[in-house]
Amino acid sequence: MQQPSLDELLKKVNSKYALAVIAAKRARTLKEGDFESLYPKGTKPVTIALQEIVNGKITFEWGKRKSESAR
Repeated sequence: MQQPSLDELLKKVNSKYALAVIAAKRARTLKEGDFESLYPKGTKPVTIALQEIVNGKITFEWGKRKSESAR
């Protein structure tokens, strides 16, 4: 499976930092689950996470502070 280009990814997420955080969190959740039985051998969780971001399967909210929501 081929990774999506950075240009495609930045159309969905406007910050490289945000992209890294979102992809890392999703890759961790994939790895914790039943990843090996769902995807072909040699596929990496980060690749799947990046594909999901490009395809719009992952929704995220960026910029809210936790302290603001607690008030």
